[in-house]
Amino acid sequence: MRLGLALGYWGRGPDPRHVPLAQEAERLGYHSVWTAESWGSDVFTPLTWIAARTSTIRLGTAVAQMAARSPTTTAMHALTLDHLSGGRVMLGLGLSGPQVVEGWYGRPFPKSPLTATREYVDVVRQVLRRRAPVELDGRFHSHPYGGPDGTGLGKALKPITHPLRADLPVLLGAEGPRNIAQTTRIADGWLPLYWSPNRPEVYEASLAGAPEGFLVAPMAQVRVCDDVTEGLLPVKTMLGFYIGGMGHAARNFHADLMARMGYEEQARRIQRLFLEGRREEAVLAVPDAFADEISLVGPRERIAERLESWRKGPVTDLLALAPDRESLRVLAELKA
Repeated sequence: MRLGLALGYWGRGPDPRHVPLAQEAERLGYHSVWTAESWGSDVFTPLTWIAARTSTIRLGTAVAQMAARSPTTTAMHALTLDHLSGGRVMLGLGLSGPQVVEGWYGRPFPKSPLTATREYVDVVRQVLRRRAPVELDGRFHSHPYGGPDGTGLGKALKPITHPLRADLPVLLGAEGPRNIAQTTRIADGWLPLYWSPNRPEVYEASLAGAPEGFLVAPMAQVRVCDDVTEGLLPVKTMLGFYIGGMGHAARNFHADLMARMGYEEQARRIQRLFLEGRREEAVLAVPDAFADEISLVGPRERIAERLESWRKGPVTDLLALAPDRESLRVLAELKA
């Protein structure tokens, strides 16, 4: 099981800790560092900044939102950074949800998310392989464009720049069972939002068809501390926001996932409290047990014991949301 550092996306502004943390992770032997985007900072620019200040650590997007760019644009970003970094890019993609896609990107959320994802990955793969001009007679991502509002003058093209790697890894941030099963067929890996090593049955059927070498790279908040309850507060804050605020009351993929993991009643309560504006109560309503099983929090000895359960399952890469150098160091030492 390899280690990665997950930095997430910016808040109010750039986080001055990100580059030093990435450099420390590289020094400690971490395999990868990952950035993210929501509706603020983009995913590729901070990763490029980190690439210029590191030399060996892999560079991942977890995730680049598909609605933010056409698939050819995303492929251009990936092949450009792959060249500049010497072949270190791992492209993680995610569909996001209706509130963000329609509210922020001003685009319709696809009525068939699986088809939209499959077409998007197909186009990205065609660009990176550069075997022929990109062509797809699709429902969502046709190339050339052939819609009724087009000119009819579109021409199939292949990239001017020769990609450094035709097999640049593509991972998907899927959540639903069918989406995960499709991910095993069309991608090189999967980026789970929540992973509990105690509940392998939640994903067992979806991962049954995963080929050899398929990557499973969940994120987990890692915090070395004496007080477990206090250490879980950032985890609960994150969960309160995602489960309560990152989606509509009638359609929230994160809440649905928590429900499938055995916490349906609590997930709906968190949603209700958050949507009523009672955000602190929503955070406190997140069960400690749930926050604990998807993270690695507490004294060194406790993390060491719990880390063993992460090693036993299908996880190939543990992406640590670590807030400090000490937690990064301890995790590296325990993993070794």
